Amino acid sequence: MSNTSSGIPTFQDIEDAVTRISPHANKTPVLTSRTLNDMAGGEIFFKCENFQRAGAFKFRGACNSVFSLSDDEAAKGVATHSSGNHGQALALAARMRGIPAYVVMPENSPKVKLSAVEGYGAKVIRCESNQKAREETLQKVVNDTGASFIHPYDNKTVIAGQGTCACELLMEYPGLDIIMAPVGGGGLLSGTSITARELMPKMLVIGSEPEQADDASQSLKTGKLQKFDTTNTIADGLRTTLSERTFAIIQQNVDDILTVSDDSIIRAMRTVWERMNIIIEASCSVPVAAILEKKIDITGKKVGVILTGGNVDLEHLPWQE
Repeated sequence: MSNTSSGIPTFQDIEDAVTRISPHANKTPVLTSRTLNDMAGGEIFFKCENFQRAGAFKFRGACNSVFSLSDDEAAKGVATHSSGNHGQALALAARMRGIPAYVVMPENSPKVKLSAVEGYGAKVIRCESNQKAREETLQKVVNDTGASFIHPYDNKTVIAGQGTCACELLMEYPGLDIIMAPVGGGGLLSGTSITARELMPKMLVIGSEPEQADDASQSLKTGKLQKFDTTNTIADGLRTTLSERTFAIIQQNVDDILTVSDDSIIRAMRTVWERMNIIIEASCSVPVAAILEKKIDITGKKVGVILTGGNVDLEHLPWQE
């Protein structure tokens, strides 16, 4: 299935995205916690994308893609497959432009995310919870409607949109030593790394992912793109695997990818809820877990952490399971 946007984005593409999405996206706050700093031994600056439109950083990429379409393309609508956050973001961005959105969602998608996608006005099409079913169902939707396929991460305008998050953070806090983000499909880490290499070339760029979905870590170590058929982790937003495009960007720009256990992800998520009084989802707590589990030494360092989202099913909190 062809993407609406090919190639590797440049920092200029990210700057263009900043201009394009600024009327629509929130400039999210950066929060700190003395307690977490004490626990970690360094200073952590949390870029709070849980306060972004649709509750996650995904709105940046979706918004940039939707508003990059020509009027003729946009009139036919947009389509994607998503377990939640990208679907919500695309549905909202499409509603803001006044165009149709079609979202293919696996049957095991969290109910809260399904409801949100429908609430933003998108048409939801259910499918079996595997990649093949997602892609085949989506292809049928695109064939039937002529909608533009906006891939959740393997798309130049999506990656550029995600890169605006680090752009805001580094403009506000230019003295950071390290920037960290979780990695699933790699759109956020790719955009973050392009921004970091342009604005602060000597800064460490560190990805993080669950041990039970460590394709990106394995890919970086072996130098070859690793694909997993199934992954099972509490961090549902990180179950996807890298694309050739995101792997190429990460291989060039990212210093390391750390892995953490599901237990440590849940502990970190709960720590942020309790100590910072903000809601984050499990996928979002992965870099926090890497810091708190001492997978990286940040002693005396200033670290930017992208908190990716806060879309949580409050009926099924992981520490109550």
